Amino acid sequence: MASEADLTLRNRRLFSIPSSPEQDEMMGDRGIRERHPNGEITTNGKMEVEQMISRKLHLKRAAEHLKSDLMKQLDSQVNDFMDCLIEESASLEAAPVLLSDKESKKLSKKSQTPGSPGKVYVSRRSLLDELFEVNHIRTIYHMFIALLILFILSTLVVDFIDEGRLVLDFNLLVFAFGQLPLVVCTWLCMFVSVLVVPYSLLHLWASRYPTCSHPTLWSVLVGTVSMLYQGLGLGFLPTSVVLSNGLPPASRFIIIVEQVRLMMKVYSFARENVPRVLSAAQKDKNNGPVIPQLTQYLYFLFAPTLIYRDHYPRNPYIRWSYVATKFGQVLGSLFYAYYVFVRLCIPQFRSISLQLFDLRAMVLCVFNSILPGALVLFLAFFAFLHCWLNAFAEMLRFGDRMFYKDWWNSTSFANYYRTWNVVVHDWLYYYVYRDFLWLTEKRFRSGAMLFVFTMSAVVHEYILAICFGFFYPVLFCLFMCFGMMFNFILHDRRKGPIWNVIMWTSLFLGQGVIICLYSQEWYAQRYCPIDEPSFLDLLKPRSWTCHLTSPHAEHSGGS
Repeated sequence: MASEADLTLRNRRLFSIPSSPEQDEMMGDRGIRERHPNGEITTNGKMEVEQMISRKLHLKRAAEHLKSDLMKQLDSQVNDFMDCLIEESASLEAAPVLLSDKESKKLSKKSQTPGSPGKVYVSRRSLLDELFEVNHIRTIYHMFIALLILFILSTLVVDFIDEGRLVLDFNLLVFAFGQLPLVVCTWLCMFVSVLVVPYSLLHLWASRYPTCSHPTLWSVLVGTVSMLYQGLGLGFLPTSVVLSNGLPPASRFIIIVEQVRLMMKVYSFARENVPRVLSAAQKDKNNGPVIPQLTQYLYFLFAPTLIYRDHYPRNPYIRWSYVATKFGQVLGSLFYAYYVFVRLCIPQFRSISLQLFDLRAMVLCVFNSILPGALVLFLAFFAFLHCWLNAFAEMLRFGDRMFYKDWWNSTSFANYYRTWNVVVHDWLYYYVYRDFLWLTEKRFRSGAMLFVFTMSAVVHEYILAICFGFFYPVLFCLFMCFGMMFNFILHDRRKGPIWNVIMWTSLFLGQGVIICLYSQEWYAQRYCPIDEPSFLDLLKPRSWTCHLTSPHAEHSGGS
């Protein structure tokens, strides 16, 4: 009782202390001060705000942890569900029957026929379209736009200082895309021939195959004609047009890439329909040919995919504003690449190509080329795999927009090869890798992988050799040597951020090597021409022996 009375008396003395008007005003403005157990004196209002902020931060952290836990649980449940679904589907198969070794091998080979179901198309958006809805990711896109603005400003300022006026010419673009009417005519001839010849050959073969007395001979005859068409009409003639008319690099690139694309589509069209005709002929020879309509084949030729299907998932309508945006981004990426070459590549390689070829110059050249090489890599991915393919998909109402995956998160080169270009990867996987395993009865998986790498390297090197006008197998060596080595070293079992860093470092270094060596060879071919080159001169890189102090002739900005 005595202690309670003392405490009451002290409280009365505390509140009976006189206060000045300034203190009263301060108390009125800030609230009643209180003494806390830790000895600090704060106002009630300030304490409430701090407690509210602390509670909000605590709730935010709790929500983030909850979100992470829920996503992990959802991911594990989806994986478990898919595993159970696969196990249940496998358990629905017929009960095993005791067969002889010969019959079991025959049944196993038959179950792995090329006509088995392949890629399944579903309606889905492109990954970047989903990511750009996040403000943090869209800011990265804005950063690249800001960098383009800086490139434009630097070019205008330098030209104004040198010329005393604003120079708004685009000599490099005019040079690179020269002779466009010839390019358009060549493409039209290629497309019309691809539309008419393969479809007519398939229709002719399918209509006579069921009633033909020698179906094997008939198939070999039609197949030989088809191969001659692809080799001569679709292969040799466009290449000869490119070389004989001396088309510039970008114009060559349009024709050669379209040549490769159309050849892959023709193969897919035949590869998907021939087994169907053979199966129908074995079941009922009285029925007509089972071949798609011409409109379905025409749609496939324009569709952003390399695997034929009679029907694809379609969107209900076309967003023309989306199409215009994507084509505008393609045009912006083209000008972006122009300024990258004008500001970062041409000034460097125009002078370095005249210097002595030694190790120091090579190392400096490679590291100076990493930045433009990385920018060109990003621009090529964004302009073609995202913008160009999405624009055509939207115009055709093509539903499956998975043209690429999250290749930037790859921790292995094996995953990078699978996710960088899904369109080409699917064609290589279903028509090269899987068919190779079927022919060898799954005995040479490493051989199948090596065959896929070799085919991809040869086609890439063919495109670059025709477009640049010289043979310099840098990309082929990178594919076959470092690409294969990294594919086995940086495999799918490599996880963690450090492996993603290693993947990006290797990728940037490879881009620097490609930009450096091909640019050096480009200028060496122009500074050191050979009037009558021998076959050995065509194979030997000119940049290894071209050491001039000045060029033979003045070169324009396009050269």
